[in-house]
Amino acid sequence: MKHASMIAILDDDEGVRTSLSSLVRSLGHDVCTYASATAFLADADAGDPDCLITDVQMPGMSGAQLLEALAMAGRRFPVIVMTAFPSDATRQRVLGAGALAYLIKPVEGPTVARCIDAALARGERHDHT
Repeated sequence: MKHASMIAILDDDEGVRTSLSSLVRSLGHDVCTYASATAFLADADAGDPDCLITDVQMPGMSGAQLLEALAMAGRRFPVIVMTAFPSDATRQRVLGAGALAYLIKPVEGPTVARCIDAALARGERHDHT
């Protein structure tokens, strides 16, 4: 039997973390939530998630800066980026840094589910190379 995938959710808004984690659990995945990029990076015991969903605009380190820090550290896993403040510059920056998707809040549940499915399918292909 296949193990449940671990999806990390990173957003400084507790309401967003709660609603997203409920959605992701309803899809059959395990969830870890973080209120900041610093907390995510500090949680070394958790290991790398199968997929990370992160906000862009956060106090301290932004989602774009987090992507760049992960790439520099050689940590590679699918990342879905969400923002309530979309801009072409941010979209280009996060996609250029390796984000799988750039979603504009409020994000519909089916859109999140599709992006997670795509991220996990991509991760499985990388496991067998």
